Amino acid sequence: MSIPEEFIQDLKNRIDIVSLVGSYVTLKRAGRNMLGLCPFHNEKTPSFVVSKDRNTFHCFGCGVGGDAITFVRRIENLDYVDAIRFLAQREGLEVPESGRNDGLSALRNRIYEANREAARFYHKYLYSPNGSKALAYLRNRGLTEKTIVHFGLGYSPPSRFELVNYLKEKGFSYTELIQANLANESQRGSPYDRFSDRVMFPIMDLRGNVIAFGGRIMSDIKPKYLNTSDTPAFNKSRNLYALQFAKNKTTDGQLILVEGYMDVIALHQAGFENTIATLGTSLTIEQANIIAKYGKEVIICYDADNAGQNASARAIEILRKTGIKIKVLTVPDGKDPDEFIKAHGENGAARFRLLIEKCGNDIEYQIAKLQLQYDLEQTDQKVAFLTETAKIFARLDNAIERDAYVTKLSEELNIDKNAILAQIRQYARQNSENVQKQRERQWKQQSFVGQERVNPEKKHRLRAANAEEALLAILMTHPDAAQSLCQKLPASMFLTSFHRRVYEVICRRAEQGLGTELSDIAGDFSVDEVSVIHQMAFKRPRETDPFRAADEYIRVLEEEGERMTPEQVAQSDMQTLMEQLQKMKEKKK
Repeated sequence: MSIPEEFIQDLKNRIDIVSLVGSYVTLKRAGRNMLGLCPFHNEKTPSFVVSKDRNTFHCFGCGVGGDAITFVRRIENLDYVDAIRFLAQREGLEVPESGRNDGLSALRNRIYEANREAARFYHKYLYSPNGSKALAYLRNRGLTEKTIVHFGLGYSPPSRFELVNYLKEKGFSYTELIQANLANESQRGSPYDRFSDRVMFPIMDLRGNVIAFGGRIMSDIKPKYLNTSDTPAFNKSRNLYALQFAKNKTTDGQLILVEGYMDVIALHQAGFENTIATLGTSLTIEQANIIAKYGKEVIICYDADNAGQNASARAIEILRKTGIKIKVLTVPDGKDPDEFIKAHGENGAARFRLLIEKCGNDIEYQIAKLQLQYDLEQTDQKVAFLTETAKIFARLDNAIERDAYVTKLSEELNIDKNAILAQIRQYARQNSENVQKQRERQWKQQSFVGQERVNPEKKHRLRAANAEEALLAILMTHPDAAQSLCQKLPASMFLTSFHRRVYEVICRRAEQGLGTELSDIAGDFSVDEVSVIHQMAFKRPRETDPFRAADEYIRVLEEEGERMTPEQVAQSDMQTLMEQLQKMKEKKK
């Protein structure tokens, strides 16, 4: 839907970007700005800057940046219009809308509707005669009818066309079904059901929309689990299974994180309704931030096998950066939570609750796991153990926490505490140096990759592209100069199509008397494009004489345009370039 410009500007004026970002990221003051760990990539040293003066954010690690609306678009996986709705609700405002549909928002709504109908179809099919095998499977796993209905479980028929035909009759186009990833396209161009002969697990967002599906095969065919790929309505890295139920069932802010759908469902049925799971991927930084938003403490309860333990180690590292308290629960005898509860019958839930009460925090878990690898009665083994332990402590940011663990360990092993602390300081310095080098490499790489992806023409016309970026920066940082410069410089003078598109958006707004700053034009671009545009203004000093500076950059474009061959002009879709250049030369005579 189209939202009035006046409302968007009013909303932007109300938003405190520090407060907004601070609800997702722990920020600390750094001069005039605020500094924290980037929520969009995994980092150990803060490189994420929030500027209240500019009303922007910028990460020196991965290069993302923009305004408050762009931040919400990224962190909540929303399009521009839905991000405005999200922020309006946060500010207690009602969004006025016209009747014009926004393309991406309309497509997302159609995907929600198609997924809802598909979920109903799968659930109904589960209870049909043809679904008896799947229903028996779920009942044999110990699920009650109430649980099956509560989670909306279903069954996809073996036929590859029943769902497609059903949804076609409901008015959905083949294109919509493919975009929803409910159907795949055959080599002949006809759609067929993506899921076949699988028990179906609907995945919902916090508003109750069915956004995706997971399907478990009941035979030996691989893969065992098949999940919806990313769509305009779903990003597996930014959602968690059953969070819509768990967020209101936390006990003292505690969430339980497990690996799979069945573990979640079994624990919910046993009374642990604060259980969630990732969606076929290792825990991501986005998911960790969501967990920290809805919980104060998370209990990691992954499988006891090597894969599960490695996943626990990765999850600990990521969750630590959010500031949330972490505990790790290892189920005895290598069982997963579902198996453990069933193995103890009526006492299963009570026994599992005891495991929760007795589980240690993440540092204790790592030390205990490490201790199993060494014979502490042997001097060389003890030294090796303490060396590895010092590496763990070196990653702790809280000096008090670090000192408490070192004191306890030195007393248990009868080792001088200062010796351990000296080793820790050495590793901490090395970590800091390595992180700084990695951050610099990452910044250069990400900045280049972002530019390469958004504006691939830049590397072929570097001098012109740099001049174009400088001009765009002037237009965004000197809105009062935008209208005059746009009248002076035709869009056809821009030699890269992305920069030309940005320039056209700015000039169109300037002609209408609207704002031309980054926050004003962001709605016309993707979040990746916004990050690149943000860098144009962010990395350049503000021009003291914008008109004089603009003349210099325009002269560069003239020179670069004159060097272009007719073939290059045609390839750039700029057939009128030479005419424009000639007109500008005649004006100077």
